[in-house]
Amino acid sequence: MAAISGNCALGSDKMALSASSSSFSGRIHPKYSRFFAASVSPPPTFPVLRRTISCQASSVTSAQSLVNGQAKTELKDFLHISDFDKDTILKILDRAAEVKALLKSGDRTFLPFKGKTMSMIFAKPSMRTRVSFEAGFSLLGGHAIYLGPDDIQMGKREETRDVARVLCRYNDIIMARVFAHQDILDLAKYATVPVINGLTDYNHPCQIMADALTIIEHIGHLEGTKVVYVGDGNNIVHSWLLLASVIPFHFVCACPKGFEPDRQTIEKAQHAGISKIEITNDPKEAVQGADVVYSDVWASMGQKEEAAYRRQVFQGFQVDEALMKLAGPKAYFMHCLPAERGVEVTDGVIEAPNSVVFPQAENRMHAQNAIMLHVLGL
Repeated sequence: MAAISGNCALGSDKMALSASSSSFSGRIHPKYSRFFAASVSPPPTFPVLRRTISCQASSVTSAQSLVNGQAKTELKDFLHISDFDKDTILKILDRAAEVKALLKSGDRTFLPFKGKTMSMIFAKPSMRTRVSFEAGFSLLGGHAIYLGPDDIQMGKREETRDVARVLCRYNDIIMARVFAHQDILDLAKYATVPVINGLTDYNHPCQIMADALTIIEHIGHLEGTKVVYVGDGNNIVHSWLLLASVIPFHFVCACPKGFEPDRQTIEKAQHAGISKIEITNDPKEAVQGADVVYSDVWASMGQKEEAAYRRQVFQGFQVDEALMKLAGPKAYFMHCLPAERGVEVTDGVIEAPNSVVFPQAENRMHAQNAIMLHVLGL
């Protein structure tokens, strides 16, 4: 197995990580290292596919925290998928399907959030995150309050810990879409109501829950599928890796050298021994036999000054008709949106019959409804 060097480049085109591989060396990303250090167990026997498999919860989140003399008891924040075991994740996905079917039937009598309010903190703007959370919470009877980048200026105008302690006195739940991952951890630490991670620079758990729901709807199951992500090793990839540490499937990240996902997150998925994990620099080889080919923008928000450079480096990583043909006629295409058509994906691929991009976008609302029901104990 090739090791990652100091600049995070792979020594060969492909690196396969599995439960039988324990050596992995390379750069530790300082901004991520403290979140997952010393949180993994020795590799167990490679998984038997049954519902009893689980992974140890991340140490960054506690089911109970005492802040200002108030205990956050029996309420769980939703910060990382790997904070939950397999049974819990599958139950949330089952609930998402049930509530989705109810809403699709036109029934509007299920109002579990009636009388409840949610603050939505947006340091990073987003159409899908705002509309899916606000519409979903409203459809189930609640009232959501939008707080944009200029409304709070969290961490600048007011400290994150103060924001958390104020908002939890007005609201039953807090959702935040922020840049720094530490901000979501601080909100959860100081709030006495559940906090949901709407996205950080490190991970995007709500998106991957929606993706998992979409795969189950179209393929019939997530376990045992082959999901191939083509592009930058970003927060989407980190959440796929964290899901792979809980539910067994084959996950491949095909990215240019130097753009691999965080090493410690790869190790977390590796040491869980649940899924087959591969990191490769060859997208053509990666997509063969894929059930799902997944793409994202090459330059995320906050990286736009690198866009021209990344377009040059990422040549050969565009998901086009030729790449999908290598994946096979049964492979679905997924993208978390927004998409830069003609850059990371062609218009023909995103509009093809096997593209499930828009059902995937819709499922953000349904997956998040189920997450909110879970953290509120409803």
